[in-house]
Amino acid sequence: MRVVTDFPYSVECHDPVWIPMADGVELCARLWLPEGTHEEPVPAILEYIPYRLRDGSASRDAMHHAYFAGHGYASLRVDLRGSGDSGGVLRDEYLEQELADGEEILRWLAAQPWCSGRVGMIGISWGGFNGLQLAARRPPELQAVVTVCSTDDRYSDDVHYMGGCLLGDNLSWASTMFAFNSLPPDPSIVGERWRRMWHDRLENSGLWLATWLEHQHRDAYWQHGSICEDFSRVQVPVLAASGWADGYSNAVKRLVEHLPELCKGMIGPWSHKYPHLGDPGPAIGFLQECLRWWDQYLKGQDTGVDEDPAIRLWMQDSIPPTTSYHTRPGRWVAEPSWPSSNISIRELPLAPGRLLVDAEHPGQESTMTLQSPLTCGLFAGKWCSYASGPDLAHDQREEDGGALTFDSPPLEETLEIMGAPELELELAADRPVAMIAVRLSDVAVDDKATRVTYGLLNLTHRETHAAPTPLEPGKRYRVRVKLNDVAQVFPRGHRLRISLSTSYWPLAWPPPEKVRLTLYDLGSSLYLPVRAPREGDAGLVTFDEPEAAATLALTRLEPDHHNWLVHRDLAQDLSTLEVINDRGRYRLEDSGIEVQTNIIERYSSQNDDFGSLRGETLWTRSLQRGDWNITTVTRTVLTSNTQAFLLHATLDAYEGEQRIYSRNWDYTIPRQLV
Repeated sequence: MRVVTDFPYSVECHDPVWIPMADGVELCARLWLPEGTHEEPVPAILEYIPYRLRDGSASRDAMHHAYFAGHGYASLRVDLRGSGDSGGVLRDEYLEQELADGEEILRWLAAQPWCSGRVGMIGISWGGFNGLQLAARRPPELQAVVTVCSTDDRYSDDVHYMGGCLLGDNLSWASTMFAFNSLPPDPSIVGERWRRMWHDRLENSGLWLATWLEHQHRDAYWQHGSICEDFSRVQVPVLAASGWADGYSNAVKRLVEHLPELCKGMIGPWSHKYPHLGDPGPAIGFLQECLRWWDQYLKGQDTGVDEDPAIRLWMQDSIPPTTSYHTRPGRWVAEPSWPSSNISIRELPLAPGRLLVDAEHPGQESTMTLQSPLTCGLFAGKWCSYASGPDLAHDQREEDGGALTFDSPPLEETLEIMGAPELELELAADRPVAMIAVRLSDVAVDDKATRVTYGLLNLTHRETHAAPTPLEPGKRYRVRVKLNDVAQVFPRGHRLRISLSTSYWPLAWPPPEKVRLTLYDLGSSLYLPVRAPREGDAGLVTFDEPEAAATLALTRLEPDHHNWLVHRDLAQDLSTLEVINDRGRYRLEDSGIEVQTNIIERYSSQNDDFGSLRGETLWTRSLQRGDWNITTVTRTVLTSNTQAFLLHATLDAYEGEQRIYSRNWDYTIPRQLV
């Protein structure tokens, strides 16, 4: 990363900036302005997220917003209502209130004397979501969007559910916001009212996980904020980016497809990170790409972005399996449009233990049965990698013993795929609720198996996510499982492997009881999106090296520590995945705040007892400056039985050694074919 200190414009930072809402609530912001804006107004860039600009995202904010301001943009970072130093209470993600506030912010921005009236939005994850959602509301001030690691579909392709299966990350993400919402505003910014504001948050923010568990199917709750409900609502240019290790890479291609002539996409090897901070690498000069976008659509300069390919992707080379990569070898490729005429679909029929390449099925039907151990999935990694600890999938041989596997013969020539593989299966189940996990692996000549992509399907959702129906035990069904998008090279001599399992815990919550599937090979095939190499790939314009403005000064007081541990208690047949995310302690020198965060997540099961499933998260957060010393402890426990999810949570808040707030929550939430 090159740190830029010499910009075309000198930059001044205004902090705090208060933005009034119509109901009297004020939102807190930090504003970076280039010199001379009162004489010559400039376009504005907005980032609108809940991650506490004072002590949360402060370092990253400085890197981005000072960079944009140094290139002639007013750059504004706003804390959502109820987060950081903003007034009000944050009660859930992407609510109507949040989006209405966003429209008011855009109007406020455009009306400032230093603003030309043209505004762009940028954000990763939450900020990428609401950038798209606000674009779909068509506020006239919003002229361009940069969205990173986000989605157009809040039910089918978000942290909550995948293929109708409840994700383990649903609990993890809910716990993250539970902890964030427990923190107070900064007394040095909001004054003596900080305690009242803090108590209002503690009392009223709520337990979001309960809400998400109450909406187990695709209903109006998830349709709100899902721009896939009507892509035509978006009428401004969108630059969409993600990475293959991120949970949100699928959305990029959908945005490019459904926003033709408006959207450009890029997918690198990265996890849930901005591409200039991309890990695994290589990172790219993403802020320079953003400037090209802003200059084209906010300043009216011809920067050539209209001539860029519709989508640029990192074609990943084969690599041995491990849980953390510094870089992923590969190369950039591009397609002028998506879907691409350069992609052909190759069918590989299934036979017992085999994927049939360039061969027809022999014609005689075989049946196979599958009932995976509950622990199949302990080495699956995280649905959405943050490159925080070893959170990628391990060697798939660890999982394949509990799965039904199908191998191709060694490839006679290199194979490259781009897109979403799909597996069509003919099957029957012995229970009314069942799931299937499908993994595609690259098997090297030494038999090491690297997971390339995977997909999940709650079989009650085989026809629809809105109105699923139970399976009739013993009845044959034909289902299609769509795997995550990927661009991957399979070298000559390697084998493809499809692995099927009836559990993928704790990445996904298993069905209510053990299930046995019967598979019929005559009706089952893998469909691969095969890409022919393009001569033009070698001549693609390369990305610049990553650069950004200087980050804020930070003093590390205690080291951080990250790890994933698998514990097997053989005496009790108890298996536990323990995720340690100790972020240590550090001081932000501009505010003087010392920040400490410690996170422990544990996911356990005993033998094949489906009633033993347990997910537990524990967050401890503290803020300190002089005599001001705040600690919050949030704990969430999710278990289940055949009929319901059982949710228990606690929140304790301290000033110094004195506990000033304590609350327990208990919910029993009926299972609805999950």
